[in-house]
Amino acid sequence: MDRREFVASLVAGGCAGMCVDLTLFPLDTIKTRLQSQQGFYKAGGFRGIYAGVPSAAVGSFPNAAAFFVTYECTKSVLGAGGALAAPHVAPVTHMLAASLGEIVACLIRVPTEVVKQRTQASPSSSTYNMLLATLKEEGVRGLYRGYCSTVFREIPFSLVQFPLWEYLKTLWSLRQGHTLHSWQSAVCGAFAGAVAAFVTTPLDVAKTRIMLAKAGSATASGNIPLVLYDVWRSKGLPGLFAGSLPRMAFISAGGFIFLGAYEKVRRSLL
Repeated sequence: MDRREFVASLVAGGCAGMCVDLTLFPLDTIKTRLQSQQGFYKAGGFRGIYAGVPSAAVGSFPNAAAFFVTYECTKSVLGAGGALAAPHVAPVTHMLAASLGEIVACLIRVPTEVVKQRTQASPSSSTYNMLLATLKEEGVRGLYRGYCSTVFREIPFSLVQFPLWEYLKTLWSLRQGHTLHSWQSAVCGAFAGAVAAFVTTPLDVAKTRIMLAKAGSATASGNIPLVLYDVWRSKGLPGLFAGSLPRMAFISAGGFIFLGAYEKVRRSLL
């Protein structure tokens, strides 16, 4: 990957991330409150639907930029030669690139996500006050509570979304005989995002519970199987898929905006 491609991926990824996070923030708040242990209405219901938006605004550009730079660089390196350069193993290359991209991006995403979700579940508190309270009670380590559960949610999500997105783009492109327009790439992204969102909802429930749990509690320890079992035991299958509809709506619309905007901005810069 040359310097121009690097800058294009950086700017396009950051712009796409900001477009999604700020446009669809209310859906994300509803999903978080549906998944919280205290219940939807006790977590704020439909009040303060933009609670936590400053945290999302600060983190969205660098988070998305880090993901796409890592994703494109890894694709470029793996596709340069060797066994992974063959067209029939392209999905494996996309899976590995997306997984590494998520691990890097989560270093930025998790602290902003912790503050954002805690503010969403406590709309009477401001983002700044929630950040100070987290640092005072748990230190910097508290900002990374749920890092592993976030990575374990994002990697399976990316393993489904990105190979499916790339496959749908290739299939559509072959059918019409030329490169897809940005809106067509966005449609592929919306479908791939909806499928990935539904499949990984239980992991998202576990991540939300871990991030919102009181410090020192069993849930706060970050044991994903234990959290999922507790949700299953208390709320059954509906509990494991709590918030799946707003999550699918958020990520489907987000996939349309995110991947469509990414392709559009990247092409215009190149």
